[in-house]
Amino acid sequence: MASLLMLIVSIVLIAIGVLLIFIDSLRESRRENHRVEAGGVLIIGPLPIVFGTSERVARIVLILAIVLTVLAITMYILLVKL
Repeated sequence: MASLLMLIVSIVLIAIGVLLIFIDSLRESRRENHRVEAGGVLIIGPLPIVFGTSERVARIVLILAIVLTVLAITMYILLVKL
């Protein structure tokens, strides 16, 4: 039961993320003067490897990685208690 709930939550979060990226790309494509920035994080064990096209993007990605890690740990703790 808990694994099914976790599967559904993860699919919904992925769908929301893809939808937000799609909406933002449509919104940005309508601007004449736009600059593309990208970033990402690779988590190997407890070590995050953050990369980005600018320092601003790298900071944003690092903050998101921390938030998602805390969310994942919280969900794990809550689901273990079920």
